[in-house]
Amino acid sequence: MPSIIAPSIRCQLGEGLLWSSRENAVYWVDIIGQKLHRYLLGDGGTKSWDMPEKTGWLVERREKPGFIAGMQSGFVELTLDPFAIKALADPEPHLPGNRMNDCCVDHEGRLWAGTMDVAIEEVTGSLYRLDGDHQVTKLDSDYLVTNGPAFGIARECVYHNDTGRGVVYRFDLSPDGRITNKREFIRFPDDWGVPDGMTVDAAGGLWIAHWGGSCVSRFTPDGRRERWIELPASQITNVVFAGANLDRMFVTSAADGKPDEPLAGSLFEVDAGGVKGLAPHRFAG
Repeated sequence: MPSIIAPSIRCQLGEGLLWSSRENAVYWVDIIGQKLHRYLLGDGGTKSWDMPEKTGWLVERREKPGFIAGMQSGFVELTLDPFAIKALADPEPHLPGNRMNDCCVDHEGRLWAGTMDVAIEEVTGSLYRLDGDHQVTKLDSDYLVTNGPAFGIARECVYHNDTGRGVVYRFDLSPDGRITNKREFIRFPDDWGVPDGMTVDAAGGLWIAHWGGSCVSRFTPDGRRERWIELPASQITNVVFAGANLDRMFVTSAADGKPDEPLAGSLFEVDAGGVKGLAPHRFAG
């Protein structure tokens, strides 16, 4: 049975999991509730911050203190002590109804992040790359709900979801950060829900959170569903490996629209069956 972490915290839309080895902590956001949360693995302490707008994620910086965060207004620099936000880049000033939704940093320290229509009505989402010099490049478009950029263990590919279509795409990845050969990698059948956040483990397996499917699943590099872990909430949103040995798995969920699910919106810790994750990369800028 999964453990409930920080039981006093329930997220309307929990997302954006980050493992910080610097702080021995897991961070996550409540996008709809406009909150940032932190759980300390050492003593179980928690802390929360109010956010001024919808925030999809945060990542650590390689050389500088603080974080880069994805907000409705775009990429920002974020520090927590003292709390401060500084605008960095807005990739979509012409789309004020869009927001950042999910991200991942690659082995070169480049940040990959998707956008989506807040109302989930217009197909206006895109995938962007933010380089260390703060240059923004649009890589792909025509998404309803972007989710879960993740990278193949050999740095050979990028996985990216359109949750709205129930599809995980796979792209070939070049060393300079270009993507080519977009193709459908996994299409979720109706009884699986739809693919949400995801991460790659140390053996190359792809773990995907099932929104509407009450589980997280591990897929082999050829796209075969190898195992799954059931959870006591239906809207599962994100997954991350954490801890000194990267053998602890944490999972976020969403309570929005699920008043009949008492554990919806919880942060869970689950047993990944001995699988270990990969340390997250930090942003190079």
